[in-house]
Amino acid sequence: MASRKSTKQKSLRKICFVMTSFIHYSRNMLIIEELKKRKDVELHLAIGGTALLSRYVSKLASLRALLEADGFTNIHDVSFNLEGDSVVTKAKTTGLGTIEFAHLFGDIKPDVVVVRGDRFEVLSAALAATYMNIPVAHIEGGDLSGSLDESTRHAITKLSHIHFATNEDARKRIIRMGEHKKYVFNFGSPDIDVVKMISKKGSHTDLNQTGSGAFFDSKQKYLMVMYHPVNSEVNKISEQTRELLRAIHELNMQTIWFWPNVDAGSEDISHELRVFNNDVKDHKIRFMRYLPPKKFTTILLNAQCLIGNSSAGIKECSYLGIPVVNIGTRQNNRLKGKNVMTVPHKRNAIKKAVTMQVRTGRYESSDLYLGKNTSKNIATTLATIPLYIQKKFHSH
Repeated sequence: MASRKSTKQKSLRKICFVMTSFIHYSRNMLIIEELKKRKDVELHLAIGGTALLSRYVSKLASLRALLEADGFTNIHDVSFNLEGDSVVTKAKTTGLGTIEFAHLFGDIKPDVVVVRGDRFEVLSAALAATYMNIPVAHIEGGDLSGSLDESTRHAITKLSHIHFATNEDARKRIIRMGEHKKYVFNFGSPDIDVVKMISKKGSHTDLNQTGSGAFFDSKQKYLMVMYHPVNSEVNKISEQTRELLRAIHELNMQTIWFWPNVDAGSEDISHELRVFNNDVKDHKIRFMRYLPPKKFTTILLNAQCLIGNSSAGIKECSYLGIPVVNIGTRQNNRLKGKNVMTVPHKRNAIKKAVTMQVRTGRYESSDLYLGKNTSKNIATTLATIPLYIQKKFHSH
């Protein structure tokens, strides 16, 4: 495999790290901190997708403001999201994202582009980089799930040159997909690095300064909901959301409910949340946007149970031992710990599972996604591994 060579001798490797949501900073914070410290790296941060949309940003801080406060420079805004949440809008947004990322990469000329996960905005960045002969590094490839995101994740894997799986099953899966095994790593999940650090230090915030709905008393026990649409089930999402809302309301526990991501169907969920908040006067739910990483992790750490279909319930909660009620098909095939109980979109099933999980309490910490020096190992590899452009299918 030929190494990528420049016509000029470079002392610094220019790395562009793409973040298309607040959660990307929450989960990759320590990686970019490690890259920032390196004297052989020129780090660029590309902010796009929901990270730039006002309705998905906390009143406490924008992502750019957080990054600047943490000492980061070379921050680039990449705006391309169309209004609406239909499948047609998402397909068009993916195309526009490819155009806008191509403009950025043409300007800054990175040696490698780093992406994470399975979002359609991330696919845009990977596609643009690939056609511009820029090597792509992908974090969290090889996972399985139960939605369109899985197809997107595997497509990004096949566009990528360097792979950072978060568990051993995923690493082996990437190799079976024909990727060069010398470029496939399992250092663990960087999410776990972040929660390990924050769980030791903690962080306090008054949630009544942001969000809407019921008053939140931090001294009282609470549930946490993170619920997103499934692309193939958009015709069912309104009724599914109402079932979940009824279940949480009838449990009569203080609850923090985070707004959905921007996938097709998110507006249907958002509509149901607004109607509920306006029409039900005695509820105990505080509705929230994204929060800065340290504040979000502290809130998650102290929750009695996480309910919904977020990968945070699968990964971060496995290490923290937080009880999880996973609803529906979105995380169907993920590698799960004993802390996860999966139920259908049925009010009584959800109530029963939450009651059982709260009664059970904390689980033992799981090492499914745990690694040693995960973020530092990823940063070191990004900075030093030989780069290449032309990919081949490897039959191992």
